Amino acid sequence: MTDGTPQGIPGDSLNWPMLKIAWPTDRKCVAALLPPGIVPASTAEVRLTVYHFPVGAEPELGLVTNVTAAHDGIEGEYSLAYAIDQEQAVFISRELWGQPKFLADVRYFRLGNLVEAAVTHKGHTFFEYRGTVAGVDEPGEITEVNEWWVKCARSVTMQPREYDYPPRVVRVYARYRTAFQQSLDGEMTLRDSPWDPLATALPVRGPVTARLWWPEFLAREITLGDALDPEAFWPFADTLGGSRYLGELGGPPTVRG
Repeated sequence: MTDGTPQGIPGDSLNWPMLKIAWPTDRKCVAALLPPGIVPASTAEVRLTVYHFPVGAEPELGLVTNVTAAHDGIEGEYSLAYAIDQEQAVFISRELWGQPKFLADVRYFRLGNLVEAAVTHKGHTFFEYRGTVAGVDEPGEITEVNEWWVKCARSVTMQPREYDYPPRVVRVYARYRTAFQQSLDGEMTLRDSPWDPLATALPVRGPVTARLWWPEFLAREITLGDALDPEAFWPFADTLGGSRYLGELGGPPTVRG
């Protein structure tokens, strides 16, 4: 880096910034999506991350949908969905860590000061963002994040409330330094979708903020956490498209079209 501006091989995927978008939402809406053992945090916020980053031997385009939440007294973020465009990362991520990845078409680019992103799943473009760079923020801030996933497998017998691997929390601890950051002025559009009910499940209840963020990765650790109540978790075991939105077999609310 020179004068804080990202440097490196031109076009390298490691140089791509993450598009970070956040907005306040209703606490009761967050609570409805959290399984027993995961509770709303002190503030109810939706946090999206659009990224272009190498996973394995090739770049992965994705949209992470998280909500603020806490487990065992530790505040962090609960992951509802990872919409990605790389098929080989979907199933191994679910099996190893319970990471809720699923296939989608993800578009994300920057052209000069213009930034655009859109995600389409099952024929529905449920998220779009278009904005322009508005300013540069000071680098150097160090951030710690705890992200919560859930790993489980229901019984092959298909008997209700029986598991081959009962639900366990997976804790993802990460520490970053903000290497470079740019604020954005723009507009986010959320559209109704039976597969990705972001617009209806987590309504916007305040200002939407957006920024381009270049992180310096300082630490990351994935560990297996506490067991969750398997009986109480059962309605949350069936999900939409690999995301953590509740599915029609798991009980209300039914959102699949």
